Amino acid sequence: MTWKRSFECNGDVTTTISRGHVDFNFPMTVRISIMTALLSIGIPGSFFSQSHRGAMPEPKFTELTREDSARLEQQRAVVLAAAKQRYGTPTLTRTKSDLPVLQHLIDDGVFNKSETYQLQSLGVAFGDVLASELPLRWVMVTDEFGTDPTLRFKNTTLQINALTMISKRVERDQPVSIQSLLDETRKQLAVNKKNFR
Repeated sequence: MTWKRSFECNGDVTTTISRGHVDFNFPMTVRISIMTALLSIGIPGSFFSQSHRGAMPEPKFTELTREDSARLEQQRAVVLAAAKQRYGTPTLTRTKSDLPVLQHLIDDGVFNKSETYQLQSLGVAFGDVLASELPLRWVMVTDEFGTDPTLRFKNTTLQINALTMISKRVERDQPVSIQSLLDETRKQLAVNKKNFR
């Protein structure tokens, strides 16, 4: 069973404005809801998904329930089982030291592009690394697209959708560099954090 968030068609990011959706193809899946930032901050701002205040309701964030946490744990277990079987990896640390294992799983094509749940499980494991490296934490978000796990930047509306960062690239036959995704996330947070409320 996969999470519902699969609304982006051609790009990793969908920006919602009052007239509809505009798709961008940027190097990572990130979404935020802030007022008119796309127009005021230009290209760096379009890296994030934003909604015009009057067009869509603000996203609602909630803490993970036990069921949500258990589901994320099941997805982590999928990745760990594959890593143990292929490479003898005893555990995932949820830190940067997991990056080589995650990259090997991707490079070796352990999960093919039709295995969305498994690829999203890689996204959960990668999200754990992001959360250990950056001021992000797992929460649930409810918005116009449904309710899904996301990484929230502090107490802002910025959401890093680690769940689909890897799966979308693999499904599109695009190269995936875990280190580049981490570096780009760090860079974009540093550049744009002043715009988040």
